[in-house]
Amino acid sequence: MRVLIVEDEFTSRKLLWALLADFGECDMARDGLECVDMFRSALDRGERYDLVCMDIMMPNMDGHQALKEIRAIEHEAGILPPGETKVIMVTALNDPKTVVRAYYKGGAAAYLPKPIEVESLHAILRDLGLIE
Repeated sequence: MRVLIVEDEFTSRKLLWALLADFGECDMARDGLECVDMFRSALDRGERYDLVCMDIMMPNMDGHQALKEIRAIEHEAGILPPGETKVIMVTALNDPKTVVRAYYKGGAAAYLPKPIEVESLHAILRDLGLIE
């Protein structure tokens, strides 16, 4: 599995890497702009990401906008649901408006609140068919 971790906070980025590294190759981005560039480059090389774990509140480009850009890149490449990259939105924001925006407007596959619980992350990965 190829994973792109997108998180502006160093500690959260390293935590996600530690939790996901056993399941596959992990790349890391510090904000939405870097995420979109890395996503596009990987797709151009034929090395698609299976999973993107992305914070919502980030500088330069937030997670909602980055997800919108990712979906546009996939659409241009002819990648449509259900073949899209699975995206888990990770955030301290736990209000219904944020969740609705991530799922229904952005096309996120799951929503994981901070602080991250290992069991919750593993359950989401299993539900998405990314691990057994």
